[in-house]
Amino acid sequence: MSVFSASRRLALRFGAAAAFTAALAACGESAPTFKGSDISGTQLGRGMELTDTNGKTRQLSDFAGKVVVVFFGFTQCPDVCPTSLAELTEVMKKLGPDAERVQVLLITVDPERDTQDVLKQYVTAFDPRFLGLTGTPDQVKKAAASFKAYYAKAPTKDGNYTMDHTAAFYLLDGKGESRVLANNNLGVDALTHDIKALLKG
Repeated sequence: MSVFSASRRLALRFGAAAAFTAALAACGESAPTFKGSDISGTQLGRGMELTDTNGKTRQLSDFAGKVVVVFFGFTQCPDVCPTSLAELTEVMKKLGPDAERVQVLLITVDPERDTQDVLKQYVTAFDPRFLGLTGTPDQVKKAAASFKAYYAKAPTKDGNYTMDHTAAFYLLDGKGESRVLANNNLGVDALTHDIKALLKG
């Protein structure tokens, strides 16, 4: 594909998006503007069926009415995961009473080591409202695929392993629809902004 045709296709796509937004405005509705990437209509996460740290089987429909923040990680993650969860802790504080309408989910990509007990101790240390999800390797693989999230074992020199994984926040609205994909370096203020925009919807 030539650069010209690729640029033209991109321009057409943005043009269509602008026309859609204008149509919404004409109907008296304004589409929310997100700091993260707008992924409305992608229907990510529909195949998720995992077990929470209390042994209960969970699907996205269990959190209807709440904005759901999904993050893939693991408890032995040395940097990205604890930093990201610490940011989400700050986001919950900034949301104040609205935080009760938000559910943070950490889906482990290391079910082999992240038992329910280990996962529960880890996530609740950041915020007691956070929920960890795990399952069989096949269930985790299916959940990650439903979010188009990547993860893989990375062997270490000592014969152990760590995990490579997608480091991003998936924001879903109260109807369980995927709406925003936010890089883990987006920042507390921007995440709070996008969650508030979804809570208004």
